Amino acid sequence: MSKSVIHTDRAPQAIGTYSQAVKSGTTVYLSGQIPLVPETMEMVSDDFKAQAIQVFENVTAVCEAAGGNTHDLVKVNIFLTDLSNFATVNEIMSQYFKQPYPARAAIGVKELPKGAQIEIDGIMELPE
Repeated sequence: MSKSVIHTDRAPQAIGTYSQAVKSGTTVYLSGQIPLVPETMEMVSDDFKAQAIQVFENVTAVCEAAGGNTHDLVKVNIFLTDLSNFATVNEIMSQYFKQPYPARAAIGVKELPKGAQIEIDGIMELPE
């Protein structure tokens, strides 16, 4: 099965040796998104809520570039440097997803690239 690289200017450019997402068949594997503003490649803010919103906007942009949307995500991994922010993540996530929600993991980590407080990756299954 062939694979294709997904790219959009509406999400931050890769800052390493990876693609924003890779599609294989009807499955799309999204790389982790951090709260960089695509136009400036700078962190949106030090405020956690602003960072979380920016990450969901970036994830949405990559999903759309792949031909889907956040409702097509079947698995989401959320990495947080402070798990006490999880209630805020749930509040913001409810604005980007509707039921049935994707499977999800929330993982506390020591640090993330560029000092981000949140990173999200996922797997999307496109309608056939």
